[in-house]
Amino acid sequence: MASSLIVTLDHIDWSAPWLDFWRDPGERLAQQVLGGQPQPQVLNEAALAPVRFIAQAELPAGKAYEQHIFETGCVPTREGLHDFFNALCWMRFPLAKKRLNVLQAQQIAALGIAPERGPARDALTLFDENVALLQAPDALWDALVDKDWCAVFDRLRPLWNNSRIILFGHALTEKLVFPRKAITAHVYRAPSAMQSIAELDAWLAQDLNTERLASKPFAHLPVLGVPGWWADNADPGFYADPAVFRAPRNPAPQSP
Repeated sequence: MASSLIVTLDHIDWSAPWLDFWRDPGERLAQQVLGGQPQPQVLNEAALAPVRFIAQAELPAGKAYEQHIFETGCVPTREGLHDFFNALCWMRFPLAKKRLNVLQAQQIAALGIAPERGPARDALTLFDENVALLQAPDALWDALVDKDWCAVFDRLRPLWNNSRIILFGHALTEKLVFPRKAITAHVYRAPSAMQSIAELDAWLAQDLNTERLASKPFAHLPVLGVPGWWADNADPGFYADPAVFRAPRNPAPQSP
């Protein structure tokens, strides 16, 4: 396991632009884990999260992961990338992560544990795993929702200079350790006026609810298309790939 761990964490490129908000304290903590310390121990010693990180083996048999966190404040944590990025999110977005956990626990209390999570818990899990937050002008957001890729990445490309995208989902962040063109985020719009992560965290904790998330209020974004995030997207031909930059399922009718 140790050699596998070194390979995975050692492959994180902390200079990648999508890791701007995770570099501190992520790079420092990763180096401590790579130095041989158990991952939960390193994360707890950082004292930056409102929860404790425990070894996965400490999760009682038959106990739901989310319910255990809610009841004990302890997050079962495996060695490796996925749970490492989850812990970083707890450090940077403690209020939003706690809110997601409370909403999961409420669903479990109401509906119990079933083979299928159901639409509300699916939406909560999707947010936790694959969301990116976008602060952007209306025109750019509207074009993204419409999958109007020519507008998003060509005509409106200068608007990206007035926008900010922040990874939230830890599975999304994990996938980007090995970047592929097709990696796509579920994008959740955040107010542009908020500059600090603490402000965004507080807003997000107030904004999140199961009804809203179950309505799928997301746009889809192949994240390596973000200007400045990937050298290849400086070529307009990068976006001429319908397998990645997909047309909307129900495009608006064309005027005669």
